[in-house]
Amino acid sequence: MAPYIFMERNGIHIIDLQKTQAKLEEAAQALKQIAKSGRKVLFVATKKQAKDIIVEKVTTIDMPYVTERWPGGMLTNFPTIRKAVKKMSTIDKMAVDGTFDHMSKREKLQINRQRAKLEKNLGSIADMGRLPAALFVVDIMKEHIAVSEARRLNIPVFGIVDTNSDPELVDFPIPANDDAANSIAIILDVLVDAIKAGSNERALDKEKESSDEQENTQTKKTKRPSKDRNKSIVDDDVESKKSTKKLTKKVKNIEEEEK
Repeated sequence: MAPYIFMERNGIHIIDLQKTQAKLEEAAQALKQIAKSGRKVLFVATKKQAKDIIVEKVTTIDMPYVTERWPGGMLTNFPTIRKAVKKMSTIDKMAVDGTFDHMSKREKLQINRQRAKLEKNLGSIADMGRLPAALFVVDIMKEHIAVSEARRLNIPVFGIVDTNSDPELVDFPIPANDDAANSIAIILDVLVDAIKAGSNERALDKEKESSDEQENTQTKKTKRPSKDRNKSIVDDDVESKKSTKKLTKKVKNIEEEEK
């Protein structure tokens, strides 16, 4: 962390905020591009100071997050995690299709408890059909398992790095105090805004592509008359010529009779 330390006072290391700002802008730009591509970013924060902040901020951008215990193998053994999510969906269907009506109270209670446990651990990643494009971690020391899994799968890691952490473990380190709620909230505000901007740009690009396709389709229709229309034009022309010949013939017959 030496490159990001401004000074030491009474045994306390003070982080250089100018470098924090530079790294934060770099991370925000990278996350914006990921959001613009339509991929997901998984946010991880299981410490008390960050849980509520993550839920509040990340919910607004429709990204998955983990605020309870990190389930080992969530990334490296993702198919198993998907099975657990499907199990949760199956329980939801049972409640709707009337299967619960044929169960005893004890069985219902056990299934509901199981459902609540799955919801607590996996609820926010239920819609994550594939591995995330990036991982954001509030405390890389506390979430070292998540960081190691992401590194093993070559998933880019964004993380708040405190003075007791190794910035080399993450791809986009953001030097800051990971124990202060205000610090976490400020950083998340910037990153969430960047992701929103990327998502908005993606939506605008899609609208533009759609309008361009409609314009091209209309242009082709106006420039290229259909075969039936061409045939109709030709037929009309032939009929017109025939009528002209008949009229000319009648005029000649009348002139001859007069003579």
